[in-house]
Amino acid sequence: MTSVPSRPLRADARRNREAILASAAELFGQRGDDAQIEEIAVHAGLGVGTVYRHFTDKQALVAAIVGRRFEAATELALAAEQLADPGEAFDRLLFGYLESVAGDSAFRRALLGPDEPRWEAIAEQKSAFREVVGRIVARAVDASLLRPDFDAEDFVLVTRGAMANMPDDVAWRRHVALQLEGIRIAGPER
Repeated sequence: MTSVPSRPLRADARRNREAILASAAELFGQRGDDAQIEEIAVHAGLGVGTVYRHFTDKQALVAAIVGRRFEAATELALAAEQLADPGEAFDRLLFGYLESVAGDSAFRRALLGPDEPRWEAIAEQKSAFREVVGRIVARAVDASLLRPDFDAEDFVLVTRGAMANMPDDVAWRRHVALQLEGIRIAGPER
């Protein structure tokens, strides 16, 4: 788990933490689990001990990267939820989330890889995102825009399928278009 300070981090400690996370995201994105803590420290211009003061191990570092992405995704989802049109809110959430992760190969590798991040370390971030996704999906279902059996778990399936086709912009967008044809309810104007 990440170390959670009982008081706010000093400015230099915050800078170090940010440098560690940026370096880790880049190296994990390039090489996955083959990236080592020692390499991350060197890449960040810090000592190994500094990395370990912030993160107990590599999995804690991956969890922090994933947690940050979920926090950003929750902000995006909350903004989408404010849209009056349930279909527009769903599309904004779906495409906004996917576009935000298209450039984040560390996040995609963590979600799609054989080992899931330590979800207990980021349970709050993951849960907050899922709650908003659930509300947006429910609104779209209630408005008869999506199949009645579509739920937040299905949203995860669609997005993971799209992520598996990234970073090719055409492939993931085509994947999503095909998926949407299967989950949207056809109407006279659609």
